[in-house]
Amino acid sequence: MEDKIVDLETRLAFQDETINQLNEVITDQQQQLDELREEIRLLNLRVVSIAESTPESNEKEPPPPHY
Repeated sequence: MEDKIVDLETRLAFQDETINQLNEVITDQQQQLDELREEIRLLNLRVVSIAESTPESNEKEPPPPHY
């Protein structure tokens, strides 16, 4: 019976370590997601700013000379 208890305690210790490692991975991934969301937000603002500053033209550009 004591061997079973020791085995269970050993398994529990490994499971605790695994859970802690997985928690670190999830925390790192969440931080990366937050950073990427911020980058996307800033890029979106940049695109909107460029689009607003670029004059829209209904005229098509002439084809390049080699056509």
